[in-house]
Amino acid sequence: MNDTILERLAGAQHKARILIEALPWIHQFAGRRVVVKYGGNAMINDDLKRAFAQDILFMRSVGIHPIVVHGGGPQINAMLERVGITSYFRGGLRVTDKETMDIVRMVLTGQVQRELVSLLNVGGPHAIGISGEDAGLLSARRRRANLDGEVIDIGHVGDVVSVNIEALNQMLASGYIPVVSTVATDIERPLDVLNVNADTAAGAIADAAGADKLIMLTDVEGLYLDWPEKSSLVSEIHPDDLRELLPRLDAGMRPKMEAALDVVDRGVPKAHIIDGRMAHSMLLEIFTDAGIGTQVTADAHRMTTTHQERK
Repeated sequence: MNDTILERLAGAQHKARILIEALPWIHQFAGRRVVVKYGGNAMINDDLKRAFAQDILFMRSVGIHPIVVHGGGPQINAMLERVGITSYFRGGLRVTDKETMDIVRMVLTGQVQRELVSLLNVGGPHAIGISGEDAGLLSARRRRANLDGEVIDIGHVGDVVSVNIEALNQMLASGYIPVVSTVATDIERPLDVLNVNADTAAGAIADAAGADKLIMLTDVEGLYLDWPEKSSLVSEIHPDDLRELLPRLDAGMRPKMEAALDVVDRGVPKAHIIDGRMAHSMLLEIFTDAGIGTQVTADAHRMTTTHQERK
């Protein structure tokens, strides 16, 4: 045989090994629901956008029922700058007046969601976009910021208090992938809408949907005990250990780990923080023996910084 044929055979054998390794996980998760929070670089880099859509469609093709939940911070910031609206923060939260909320709503449901639905529907009618305000999917209560002990009104910002899962159930039963933008109905002012954190909204939806996993894409490899020491990346962590770590986490990672902890405390078996900068990171997490990123699960016996079989 010449070198070209040998190289092709080696490549084919490698692909066969990957398929064989994936098969038990395909069997395990077929028919299960997985909520994916779409964010970070995965939603602003064109190649990563396409890879993300491919991963979601692959999951659907092997019998998993994905639900995609997205925010849109970078896109919202860009649009606010374009229209000349200055964005400012109080107590770490964006002050969202009526004008800003109109931009948030337009960007999330009219730009980010539309683009993702279009990517998922390139090969057929696979996905349907739905806002948190549609069919009463998400209801929220206005959130107040605490600044030096003073409670401050920050406008149209809310925390999810209830999820009406029926609309998503119907979509999933019909074979569609729901794509959820995270604006919610204000339970105290039903004609108003509120912007809600996409990580916490994804957790609330995962709980209400009876999901087997919550996967959150971010711009780091996972949870580090001693950043930037790469060897301190945590592969798996028990909720009790995470509770102890939370006060020491930086402002960027804390909301994601709080959402992961909350959803596991509610009864979702596993929450994963994975690197959205890596193409096909979701497939590596779900369908390989070792996985990547950080997994929060009550099944963990101890905290480990080595990746090993841990599904």
